Amino acid sequence: MSTRRTIAVIVLVPLLAALALWAFAWPAARTAPRDLPLGVAGPAAATAQMEKQLRQHEGAFEIHHYADEAAARTAIEDRTVYGAVVATAQGPELLTASAASPVVAQLLQQAVGRPAAASGTEVRTVDVVPAPASDPRGAALSSSVLPLALAGIIAGAMVTLHGLRGFRAVTALVLSAAMVGAVGAALAHSWLGVLTGNWWAEAGTFALSSLAVSAAVAGLAALVGYAGIGAVALVVMFLGNPFSGAASAPQLLPDPVGTIGQWLPPGASATLLRSVSFFDGATATGPVLTLTWWAALGLGAVILGNALKARTKGTTPATERELTSVG
Repeated sequence: MSTRRTIAVIVLVPLLAALALWAFAWPAARTAPRDLPLGVAGPAAATAQMEKQLRQHEGAFEIHHYADEAAARTAIEDRTVYGAVVATAQGPELLTASAASPVVAQLLQQAVGRPAAASGTEVRTVDVVPAPASDPRGAALSSSVLPLALAGIIAGAMVTLHGLRGFRAVTALVLSAAMVGAVGAALAHSWLGVLTGNWWAEAGTFALSSLAVSAAVAGLAALVGYAGIGAVALVVMFLGNPFSGAASAPQLLPDPVGTIGQWLPPGASATLLRSVSFFDGATATGPVLTLTWWAALGLGAVILGNALKARTKGTTPATERELTSVG
């Protein structure tokens, strides 16, 4: 038995290391715009050359057309596009939103500004939705993904290991998530000032994000045992975290990594947190539904697992009594 365990450790550790390196390093090494939503505003005759230059980056941008600068600004604030190139009487103007992604804002400045500079044209850049001065690179927001995932895993594991079941487990999971939400908003919004939206919406985002993970951990553990803790932790940490696009944008990750990341709690929570913090809740519906489904299915699994165990315990004595009476 000890030999088998030794071999298992020798084989398993390198496999986990390889998985971690692949999950974290591969998307980072392949970061590039892929159908990144970008607006072009102004009369067709004035924007034709700009659009031609953008299309030279094959597959990089998904072009959206707008009549004027006001329409382009609205699209950015609604999170329809990450930025826009506007044809004005003074020359081309680039609208960005560093709050949506500082990495994308910088990328757009390079993609639009460099060709224009080479032709002797200066492009004026306007940050329509700027990142907060206390977190201009968005580092604090992207760093929140891992702590939320860890908090959820720990909460779900503790509920399981302490033997909490049924509605008692559900209550513990919901209340712990609520506490995570309040503490998270107090730190990120009230103390650090890296979030600038509605305090309660941000607290709700932190809470729902934590609950989505903790409920999944406890729910799968209730159905399949302690192995469920490791399974959910593996998915959330080794796939959800690096696939979230929190440090850049989902459209900068290789296909289909960006899409998969938005189906997992870390990616959905990062997108939702940006929406409620900087964009008045624009495009929040998708990530809210994703996190809600994870939480609802996890809590449902907790109740189901408890019911199945109760039925098993209830039928076993009856079966034993029948065998005894027959004997």
